[in-house]
Amino acid sequence: PLCPQDSLGCGLRTCYRYLNQTSRSFAAVIQALDGELRHAVCIFYLVLRALDTVEDDMSIPLDVKVPMLHEFHSHLYQPDWKYTESKEKDRQVLEDFPTISMEFRNLSKVYQDVISDICHKMGVGMAEFLEKKVDSQHEWDKYCHYVAGLVGIGLSRLFSASELEDSIVGQDTDLANSMGLFLQKTNIIRDYLEDQMEGREFWPREVWSRYAKKLSDFAKPENIDVAVQCLNELITNALHHVPDVLTYLSRLKNQSVFNFCAIPQVMAIATLAACYNNQQVFRGVVKIRKGQAVTLMMDATNIQAVKAIMYQYVEEIYQKIPSTDPSSNKTQQVIASIRAMSLPGGPMASRHHYSPIYLSCAMLLAALSWQYLSTLSKATEEYVQAGEN
Repeated sequence: PLCPQDSLGCGLRTCYRYLNQTSRSFAAVIQALDGELRHAVCIFYLVLRALDTVEDDMSIPLDVKVPMLHEFHSHLYQPDWKYTESKEKDRQVLEDFPTISMEFRNLSKVYQDVISDICHKMGVGMAEFLEKKVDSQHEWDKYCHYVAGLVGIGLSRLFSASELEDSIVGQDTDLANSMGLFLQKTNIIRDYLEDQMEGREFWPREVWSRYAKKLSDFAKPENIDVAVQCLNELITNALHHVPDVLTYLSRLKNQSVFNFCAIPQVMAIATLAACYNNQQVFRGVVKIRKGQAVTLMMDATNIQAVKAIMYQYVEEIYQKIPSTDPSSNKTQQVIASIRAMSLPGGPMASRHHYSPIYLSCAMLLAALSWQYLSTLSKATEEYVQAGEN
């Protein structure tokens, strides 16, 4: 296509169009990132979206799909490679993969190396889980690592490579992994019913088998009590990542990177608070209210504010713990450790003490994000980009 001359090249402009088409949610925050990091994250997102589309496509037989996932990273260096047989909604990123791979090769080598490495590891991990179910809690962590923890690790390495953040951010893979696991577990917990209806199961058997014979039994009204108990146990498991999330965010120096990382995390804690002890998870969709989401996005611009938000939501969960719940002790314990970390360290005033430039950034972010908010239930999933595995 003919492209008028302007600051973005033709290929990059196409990539941003795909980003806005495939990410209902995170397009706005990616585009708010500073400098060349923005392009690197955009390309990273699209490459993983393409990989994810292969993994999701049930029309590709296993004997074709497994080698495809294993080799996918090598296509980044093959100018003509594309896949035109997909039936998935985001198939455009596979059909026009040459545009994406060309822009990938235009990135600095430091960014290319990160993206290629993560793409390779993720393809191998996805292939492994195509052929098995998530059984133990250890496997649950492993699956979430492949589809989301690796994204957190890759993004962290991109932040450090851009020099907008210290090298420790990219080196500390455990903390970066926790960032992804917290988001992914939240999606998996919230999406129980949707996944059931599409014939997918991600709740770990080791946990649900203590409450029911089959995971699908939780959708039956007569099993609602045990279903909610299992839900509460999984939410408790997910909350264990919050201390790592707070430590990770406390290291960030760049405002655009902070917003990018913090917004999905506060959306996730709000989502868990809404799901906790809530029968609605097994009957329909649990959503955060739009106004609540806007407030979260506007507020989550510094570490003190994020700690206050986390504190508020774990408090909300704490108030809802049923005395009869089998996990009540564990839930109280993990909340106690989060409280200890997020207790307002400085004056609470700092929460509403932003400089005008950040406030206008926040306003802009909120304005950019109405489309994002209209499908908020998908926000964290889109960021992690792997919610449909």
